[in-house]
Amino acid sequence: MARASAVEEVFYPETDGKPLAENVLQYQWIVRFIENLEAMLPDFVAGDLFWYPVKGHPEIVQAPDLVVALGRPKGVRPSYKQWEEEGVAPQVVGEVWSPSNSAAEKRKKLAFYEKYGAQEYYAYDPESQKLQVYLRRDDKLEEVSVVGGFISPLLGIRFHLGKEDLEVYTPDGRRFERLGDALLREEALEEKVAVAEEKVAVAEEKVAVAEQKAADAQQKIGLERQRAEQAEAELLQLKERLRALGLA
Repeated sequence: MARASAVEEVFYPETDGKPLAENVLQYQWIVRFIENLEAMLPDFVAGDLFWYPVKGHPEIVQAPDLVVALGRPKGVRPSYKQWEEEGVAPQVVGEVWSPSNSAAEKRKKLAFYEKYGAQEYYAYDPESQKLQVYLRRDDKLEEVSVVGGFISPLLGIRFHLGKEDLEVYTPDGRRFERLGDALLREEALEEKVAVAEEKVAVAEEKVAVAEQKAADAQQKIGLERQRAEQAEAELLQLKERLRALGLA
């Protein structure tokens, strides 16, 4: 009997069926991080994407709320299989906590990111406005102080815990926008442009009217000059006739 030569294909799930976020605040922060980093970086940025670090082991997996793989091209991926990405582990990962995240779950995620090569790990709780930052030191992810602000060594983005909210800035000083802010600003700008265009149209119409009035006035001046010249010519003729009659 011939031995079976076919190798059973390993199945790597692409979703766990859970929603991206459990509440609006968590969702807004996840999307804010993803959209701003996606616009800022030429590299692969994603969120809630299954990361498989070991080929043949689909049970070894995490789905960070934020994934940044520097040096890997942008594009749609059903999951991040590290062996298909030239062995590059996501250097930056992030989590936005919801009230249901347990301490055990948080420890498990930290251990995973530490073991499988993340260089920077950010964990933010928008309810308590607490930010935790971990940087790799040799084979460990060690928490660092964020008092007074923190700048990502890899991304260059700056974090500042303000009085009311976490503030995040790009390397050139632009603040990370909230979901919908850019759209609102664009709508306001479009409205301003429309108003300005209307003002220009009104001004152009006034200019056209003024130019027409000037043209009419110039035409009148020309006619009056022509009449004056004609009257002067008639006067000269009359004087000539008077002289010819000896009356002048």
